[in-house]
Amino acid sequence: MKIGFSAADEAFRQEVAQWLAEHLDGEFAALRFRGGPGDEHSYPEERKAWERELASGAWIGVGWAREHGGRGLSISQQVIFHEEYARAGGPGRMGHIGEGLVGPTLAAFGTPTQQQRLLPGILDGSQYWCQGYSEPGAGSDLANVQTRARLDDSGEHWLISGQKVWTSLAHEADWCFVLARTEPGSQGHHGLSFLLVPMAQDNIRVQPIQQLTGTSEFNEVFFDQAVTHADNLIGQPGDGWKIAMALLGFERGVSTLGQQMQFQNELDEVIRIARTNGAAQDPLLRQRIAQAWAGLKVLRYNSLRMLSGPQDGNLGREAMIYKLAWSTWHSDLGKLAMDVLGDAAEILDAAPYQLNRLQSLFLFTRSDTLYGGSNEIQRNVIAERALGMPREVRVNG
Repeated sequence: MKIGFSAADEAFRQEVAQWLAEHLDGEFAALRFRGGPGDEHSYPEERKAWERELASGAWIGVGWAREHGGRGLSISQQVIFHEEYARAGGPGRMGHIGEGLVGPTLAAFGTPTQQQRLLPGILDGSQYWCQGYSEPGAGSDLANVQTRARLDDSGEHWLISGQKVWTSLAHEADWCFVLARTEPGSQGHHGLSFLLVPMAQDNIRVQPIQQLTGTSEFNEVFFDQAVTHADNLIGQPGDGWKIAMALLGFERGVSTLGQQMQFQNELDEVIRIARTNGAAQDPLLRQRIAQAWAGLKVLRYNSLRMLSGPQDGNLGREAMIYKLAWSTWHSDLGKLAMDVLGDAAEILDAAPYQLNRLQSLFLFTRSDTLYGGSNEIQRNVIAERALGMPREVRVNG
């Protein structure tokens, strides 16, 4: 897919860039280029205020249909918004899970009542979401979730018990969407349901996980008979796997181009330092920088190819390779950053020994090839689902 930008699109680009220049200033100036991967712990309250600022300009849900409160922008204009946002140094979005995952899922599978009740809080930047998928025994193997939910005797509430892990920003979230087993005795992707659970209750405990960077944007979440109303079931009991897979499809939408612009910002910083400290004179480092630049272009073209199909949550072949491609590229960029820094990569200036931007990048990218489905699992998905090869032999324990 080759996106061409019309005169109207270019005028829209100027509108986006001008708004960001005017508003990403003053009290929000410190947020530029902050809050991305490895830095999600930074400025949480200020970034929530920024979400409300975005909402005031109707910049949340730009790709949502108008009937759901969005702008209904074309694909090309959505691309422009995400690119300009990243180019301006827009901070990591506190509301990205709600806007990018929950909203499209509710639009596709939610009832009109659910949509009217839950979408406005995402659009106005007042409610935040986290994702309850992975578990200690079901990280990459999502179909092995053991968190269970049952209706109480009245039939009006689901009671949820179990544990989720690697839950980004759970400590800041108002809601969690939870994949839980609602059919006793079911196995694999059968008998799962998709539940929306309010986080403000005593039956949910959030425990931070400290990372190599010393930060804790990930959490363990423990559900001990946590309660959610029966109206917070999306779809029907047993539809959980179908909805969960569609949600992952929405994750590989237009926002991937914004992610790549953030990658471009990181690569630009690596190049700047290489020119400053002389590392750019090393022919091997120059070659690796060129390879990183070319690899990022390939990611962009593949994303445009993904966007050429319907945005209905279905995972095409080009979408199935994306996680493996970007995580490997980003992990390599982290190693390149350390080699460009040279000896300085292993030095912290003085107490309180804060990691610099590229040191944090390197440490965080160690996890890129693990979370969201490890590279090994991604290769199985590509082989089995995209290429139709025989399934890997699995031995039941």
